Amino acid sequence: MASVSIQEVHKQYDDFHAVKGVSLEIKDHEFIVLVGPSGCGKTTTLRMVAGLESISDGQILIGDTVVNDLPPMDRDIAMVFQNYALYPHMSVYDNMAFGLKMRKFDRTEIDKRVRDAADILGIRDHLHRKPRQLSGGQRQRVALGRAIVRHPQVFLFDEPLSNLDAKLRVQMRVELKKLHARLGTTAIYVTHDQVEAMTLGDRVVVMHEGLIQQVGEPLELYNLPANKYVAGFIGSPAMNFARTRIVAENGTLRAVNEGMRIEVPEHLRAAVEPEVGQEIWLGIRPEDLHTANDSHSESVCFTATVDVAEQLGSEILLDVRCAGASMVASVEPTLKVRAGDTVKLAINPRRLHFFDQKTEKALR
Repeated sequence: MASVSIQEVHKQYDDFHAVKGVSLEIKDHEFIVLVGPSGCGKTTTLRMVAGLESISDGQILIGDTVVNDLPPMDRDIAMVFQNYALYPHMSVYDNMAFGLKMRKFDRTEIDKRVRDAADILGIRDHLHRKPRQLSGGQRQRVALGRAIVRHPQVFLFDEPLSNLDAKLRVQMRVELKKLHARLGTTAIYVTHDQVEAMTLGDRVVVMHEGLIQQVGEPLELYNLPANKYVAGFIGSPAMNFARTRIVAENGTLRAVNEGMRIEVPEHLRAAVEPEVGQEIWLGIRPEDLHTANDSHSESVCFTATVDVAEQLGSEILLDVRCAGASMVASVEPTLKVRAGDTVKLAINPRRLHFFDQKTEKALR
């Protein structure tokens, strides 16, 4: 097992700067997830660690070894791809054993490793089958098995679950987490799915336009986003944002626009006070936005018009409009509401976020 150190790594394709000085320290045994939209540089970063892409500048270390110029086969890594990449004419056993045979492993050792991996993944009964006789989930397990038998220092996963249906993705997420706990190997996982990132990662790396936006544990990113981009990317449904102006009134601070006069809570006052008279972004997650009742202070309430009511069984997601801004509120499933209705909503003041209008950095 080994740590991975990515130090000021750049990747340039002619005039396109795909990765811009990424630095990241990945601990031994850690499961770290790179997440972001298509084109953010996450897969390119992974492929540079694997040796499938050259590095324009910077260096990468696996353990104590600088691997910039090492070919993939000498980096002691194993990669699991999005499309399984199984040999259709070979059995499951032969697919899993192929890499070991190429490395001239003893036949007895190959057999032991393949059967041990098959037991871990629950595919022992399928070793004689061809890939076409397997379901998508079983094929992905074979691809995982082919990586496991290598006993690598680092596992690299490139969106391995994106070809599976929704139910199977959830199941395989659980299996991957169990597998990592059992093997304890350092793992770098790339995905565009923030739910996958939050559930799998010991730490999550949010990337955008070739840059790392924030690195942290899942709940740290959720509760303390470093900027507006991370706040909007992490969480489903996404955080709501509204343009507001900070005004001082009778010893209090308020975030004000045409439809809101929200009091700034005490724990954010010091961070927001320098912005008096300025426009800033107010952010609130849908789950912290509820229908108002008599217990709610008017200082945290506002009125909105319902565009769509999404009945999800355990909750209703209300798509609403307030002062020209679209927002989503998570409300109780018993609420009777239709499109066009006016509702009074209350913000949980302890869960408010504010972001600088220009830099979009969090104010706290």
